[in-house]
Amino acid sequence: MDLFTHGRAAQIQQESPLANRMRPRTLDEYVGQAHIIGPGRLLRRAIQADQLSSLIFYGPPGTGKTTLAMVIANSTRSHFITINAVLAGVKEIREAIETAQERRNLYGQRTTLFVDEVHRWNKAQQDALLPWVENGTIILIGATTENPYFEVNKALVSRSRIFQLKPLAPADLYQIAQQALADETRGYGRLHVHIEPDALDHLVDVANGDARGVLNALELAVETTPPDGDGRVHITLEVAEESIQRRAVLYDKEGDVHYDTISAFIKSVRGSDPDAAMYWLAKMEYAGEDPRFLFRRMAILAGEDVGMADPNAITVVLSCWQAFERIGLPEGRFPLTLAALYLATAPKSNSTFAFFDARATVEKEQDTEVPNHLRDTNRDKEGFGHGQGYMYPHAYRDHWVAQQYLPAALQGKLFYQPSDQGYEQGIRQQVARRREAQLAAMLAMDEWHTDFGEVLTTSPANRTRDAWLQRTISNSGRNLGHQRDRLFTLAAVQRHHLVLDVHAGSGLLTWEAARQAPEGGVWALTPDLQAGEALRQMAARLPEIERPSILIGQLNELDYLLDLRGETGLKFDCILGRNLFTAAEGGLKSPDGLRMPDGEAIRQLGARLMPDGRVCLVQTIPRHGQRLYRLVTWAGQEKLHKKVAAAEEAIYHDENDPLVNWDETDVQAAFTQAGFTQVRVQVEKEVSQRQITEAHLARWFDEGNTVGDRASYGRRLQAAGVTPKEVSQVAALYQKQLLTQVVAWEMAVAYVAARL
Repeated sequence: MDLFTHGRAAQIQQESPLANRMRPRTLDEYVGQAHIIGPGRLLRRAIQADQLSSLIFYGPPGTGKTTLAMVIANSTRSHFITINAVLAGVKEIREAIETAQERRNLYGQRTTLFVDEVHRWNKAQQDALLPWVENGTIILIGATTENPYFEVNKALVSRSRIFQLKPLAPADLYQIAQQALADETRGYGRLHVHIEPDALDHLVDVANGDARGVLNALELAVETTPPDGDGRVHITLEVAEESIQRRAVLYDKEGDVHYDTISAFIKSVRGSDPDAAMYWLAKMEYAGEDPRFLFRRMAILAGEDVGMADPNAITVVLSCWQAFERIGLPEGRFPLTLAALYLATAPKSNSTFAFFDARATVEKEQDTEVPNHLRDTNRDKEGFGHGQGYMYPHAYRDHWVAQQYLPAALQGKLFYQPSDQGYEQGIRQQVARRREAQLAAMLAMDEWHTDFGEVLTTSPANRTRDAWLQRTISNSGRNLGHQRDRLFTLAAVQRHHLVLDVHAGSGLLTWEAARQAPEGGVWALTPDLQAGEALRQMAARLPEIERPSILIGQLNELDYLLDLRGETGLKFDCILGRNLFTAAEGGLKSPDGLRMPDGEAIRQLGARLMPDGRVCLVQTIPRHGQRLYRLVTWAGQEKLHKKVAAAEEAIYHDENDPLVNWDETDVQAAFTQAGFTQVRVQVEKEVSQRQITEAHLARWFDEGNTVGDRASYGRRLQAAGVTPKEVSQVAALYQKQLLTQVVAWEMAVAYVAARL
């Protein structure tokens, strides 16, 4: 580049719009999108380490996609090439590839290719990039306002990390505007600009999350307002309103916003929320959506979600649709609104899905013959006996008779499930009674009748037994899997979240967190050295920037452990944990060392939460644990049963035993004491299969009367008033009925979700 070209480029930059001049140049200048480039996030770590893989930035205009690419260009050591897909084609792609190959061969330097509006390229143009992305010749960074899963080739999407940028928050827009007013080189810091607070509020509000919008409006306001006598540019509310008058509603009739908005409308109507339905309907109408499209979707909803609860709903929608066609806009908004309000306030039933259940059965089942008594009798009644046995309903009382109408292999199969809403509420009992009568008639058939066997054999008998055995054998694993899945549903972990597994153990939660938050980060804290080393060995199989960070230590050492990693002040979107209060080691302990819900320890978790973060725990509740006396029968020993039951219940209400004397109310109180304002605790019962062994009985009735530092079950019974002789009787009874037996072991599990 010669001197004149450089000077001309500087002049063009100086004369470019304010939004272009104020583009951030470094990560520290970048405002917003903390969910993808905030401290600890994967993308920030990758930029700082210059270890980028192919990326696609997706989001609405003005959210910083191109700007973020420019920041990367300023931060990476690779050669950076920029192409706009609107202007470039295969020729430009080839030139970029040749440049990348040359630099790779001569200098060993990587090349990053930034393609703005990448969705504008057709399939052939996008395919031209594939081999070079695949072999690492180029690192692709694409920016698009359209959903990449629909507009970008699947092959490119599968080779790229996708980051979604969201509209900027008002605080971000205020910060961007203030930066422009203060910057003397690129902004208006050299001028004496005074903008009234309500004027700036208007610019930010109407910009609607678009940084370019607020900067363009600010530029228009400043450039068109002459300075006063003191040389000051005074921006009033009136000037601001002239600069940006109408809120731009992000709405593309063929894009994501279109489908997302109609989805929100349908779900609001389905959820019987007329206020939300009016809001989304108004937003679509304001943005210019075709009312006929809205009527079409409401007609579908009338059949799908209102259905038999109000069979008149579809008639109302079609009548309103017909009225709209005759009236037109703007008065046609009234029948449009009437249809939406009728559906939103109507009782709901999705029982029409019975058809799709039946259709799925038709697709999966082997072709079945029409039962003989339902066949047509007009042609071959005499020859084949078709129709024999059919009972004509009108010949019976109430014009109905109990007989089977399904094929033999499907007898007893239910497709239609009437709801308890509206019109269906009135027919629900009638349908149920008639089904019961049909079932009774079916069971009353002679045993040798072929239909009888087919009705009861909905699946092979051995398969059913094998499945039951499998469920029994793997029951504990199933419970753990259920706890994990239930906890992550509660936590609502997103791909970009920072997650802390506060008591990692075997990694039950750690690896699921790593799977669900691949663009965020996962930290696992475990007090057990052996478990921690095992987790680190497993983590080593992942790429370095994607590995969970394994921390070995107690909860009160978390700050120290993070400081060692240079992550001082790191906070998390979600903190997860399983059985923190009853862990054998390293659980949350009260000051006296006993394991119980502890407000001070929970406060340590709260200190590590982001403002909108949450703590989600799954915790076994000791007070609701399995009672041993319920596992046996006490026939002929009712008095002893009553005495043992009272003694065992007393164990779980002992004020001096914090290991078992607390329940979900104590957990709730501990979180409230720790300063959490939103605490939800839900208790579920779980049952697992356990085999009682000699070791169990020996531990319960230990001859030394203690197990570790705790009194045994037998000793606790004696302390509650059961005599030694009676305890011996109880031990003998348990041994007789339980030894080597598999019992249903009950426990209560609390799912806790808390926010500050």
